[in-house]
Amino acid sequence: MNVNFFELDQMSDARKREILRRSELDISRYIEVVRPIIDDVRTRGDAALAELAKRLDGADLSAGAIAVTDAEIARAEQNLDPEIKDAIRKAAENIKKYHHVQMPKEDTWFVDLAPGVMAGEKITPITSVGLYVPRGKGCFPSVVLMLCIPAVTAGVESIIVCTPPTPNGGIDDASLFAANLCGVRRIFKSGGAQAIAAMAFGTATIPKVHKVLGPGNAYVSAAKRLLYGHLDVGVPAGPSESIILCDGSIDPRIAAADLLIEAEHGPDSTALLVTHSREVAMAVKDRLPELIGELPPERRDYCTRVLSGYGGIVLTPSLEASIGFVNEFAPEHLEVLVEDPMGVLPLIKNAGEILLGPHTPITLGNFSLGVNAILPTGGFARTFSCVTVFDFLKRSSIGKVSQSAYEGLAHTAGRLAQYEGFPAHANALRAGSRSRP
Repeated sequence: MNVNFFELDQMSDARKREILRRSELDISRYIEVVRPIIDDVRTRGDAALAELAKRLDGADLSAGAIAVTDAEIARAEQNLDPEIKDAIRKAAENIKKYHHVQMPKEDTWFVDLAPGVMAGEKITPITSVGLYVPRGKGCFPSVVLMLCIPAVTAGVESIIVCTPPTPNGGIDDASLFAANLCGVRRIFKSGGAQAIAAMAFGTATIPKVHKVLGPGNAYVSAAKRLLYGHLDVGVPAGPSESIILCDGSIDPRIAAADLLIEAEHGPDSTALLVTHSREVAMAVKDRLPELIGELPPERRDYCTRVLSGYGGIVLTPSLEASIGFVNEFAPEHLEVLVEDPMGVLPLIKNAGEILLGPHTPITLGNFSLGVNAILPTGGFARTFSCVTVFDFLKRSSIGKVSQSAYEGLAHTAGRLAQYEGFPAHANALRAGSRSRP
């Protein structure tokens, strides 16, 4: 099989730019594809959603059946394998503990800046959020947990979930069970760009929300870009991507297996092994065909296409160069498989998540470790963070000045207001009983 093999110090600037852009290169091409979908949903609402579910998801769904019913949630819990329910409960427990620790200790705080001058913040939950859970290549109750738990922990008043319907017009049992376990019961059968549009504008069934979070394919990412300004589109979470950072100390069998974790998500994923050890690089390359051959046909196809498309192996001249490439790439998932992972940690500047050592594979982060697996993609880890409770909270600054402190502060503000050409600002300082005539 063909596995991309790049030598960093021999790579052209054009080739390097192509690798760094990964599937983001394609997302911009979807903008005009999703634009008419968004316009259709804005104009026709539920009728458009039902038709798009039939055309894009193969689901025969009437406009009146978009909302999940209590009976469907109860049936899902009854039908779901007890072992899967137990796994979801255990994962939820760790995720809840992790996000509970993130919550601010106080929702309002003040500090005295000077005698009679107080400033602070008031922290409040966002009023309404929409959580998007993809389905195209599988069902993802883990994503339900990663989104619902921090939203509920933050105290968001109105939480909805949108996820694509199955061909039979339902939602998978595990996702319904996970949402209900979190206390979220407003779930809607809508996916893709049309779901993002529905949450942006509202329909007769799906309410308009202030913010949407959740990963998705190129269509979902393109819709978020078009709808920015109509709602807060949150963390840019597009097609999956990972870097496995190795030195010569790692067992190549571990590195090869972990390289396939994100590669099996889909053909638009990115999966790179970055190492300065030629021995490890070649051993991984030789090991991959056997590991891929053991996968089911669909996942085998995804991995093959990824490693010959947006993924592969990058050989660098040194560990320092490998770390430099990681920081430039800013991956969604980063595994650090080196002799001293804690020593490398301070050098990592840009990554959605950093998983240290051979006993912390991406699989654990995705499902049960407790850290949030909804992460920035497409290089946005340079400026965006993993999803936390803070994505569901907002801050209002607060100030209070006493009568005795007013005069001195007003003098300073007045001088600056006049200097910057704002006479009304300065005049307001002399109004009424605030200052002497």
